[in-house]
Amino acid sequence: MPVEKVMLDKFAFDLNLEMLYAGRGVVTLSSMSVDRPGLRLAGFFNYFDTQRIMVIGLTEHEYLRSFSEDERREKIQKLFACGEIPCVIFARDLPVMPEFMECARRAGCPIFRSSRMTTSVMSDLFVYLNRVLAPSTTVHGVLLDVFGVGVMLTGNSGVGKSETAMELIKRGHRLVADDSVLIKRVENDLIGTAPERIRYFMELRGIGIINVKNMYGAGSVLWEKQVEFVMEMEPWRRDKEYDRIGGEENMEEYLGLKIPKLTIPVSPGRNLAILIEVAARNHRLKSMGYDAAQELIQRTIGR
Repeated sequence: MPVEKVMLDKFAFDLNLEMLYAGRGVVTLSSMSVDRPGLRLAGFFNYFDTQRIMVIGLTEHEYLRSFSEDERREKIQKLFACGEIPCVIFARDLPVMPEFMECARRAGCPIFRSSRMTTSVMSDLFVYLNRVLAPSTTVHGVLLDVFGVGVMLTGNSGVGKSETAMELIKRGHRLVADDSVLIKRVENDLIGTAPERIRYFMELRGIGIINVKNMYGAGSVLWEKQVEFVMEMEPWRRDKEYDRIGGEENMEEYLGLKIPKLTIPVSPGRNLAILIEVAARNHRLKSMGYDAAQELIQRTIGR
């Protein structure tokens, strides 16, 4: 399982939490599971994974309140003595007991609070952790949203990926990532985004670096998009036979999942932006069950 260190302000913003104590300054995430420490507070520490985020709900809160101050402190101290807990979140706007804050300060454990119900907090955490800790890989290419389809352009440097993407942006489509695409496998989907340091930037040979969001507005960019379709751009080769009917279905595999792939030959005079738009629309039709190549073959056989 990968390990991710998330800054406290980002963690609180992403999950709409109130930060009560900064502790060690970061939240270290290494487990997709979340723990409610009812059994731990009762003294049962078998199978206790301290790498899990801990959520305190009404049940745990009222259980602790049923003890005296000294007993409460002892139970909480045993909890934090087991290991370095990433953070503790109090749900339902529950007040943090002085003994709990005292023990958290000694352990350096960050404390957050949410106004939402305990089940809602845990549901949000499951989704968030599955995204943050999902298996990932980085691909050299450009990812765009074309007619709602996540299209990734790949190919060797200098083949014209960024220039083609720029033409698509001018035509109203949206950029997700240029040059480097960070892909994460979330369940059975491939979600692509840009590395933070180069988000919304593009390199155009002869011009230099541009910021697409500042130049074309917020509507020209997208934070992330499911990668549904790969289009590999390569210089036209006379000795290579290219698919002219569309009957062949090639696939590209990332993180154990396969997605459709087309190879687009690049040569002077070809309008690649239009070809990519057509390919995106055709992919959408195929996903809805219509295949023009199969219909043509059936008509031909029928005659």
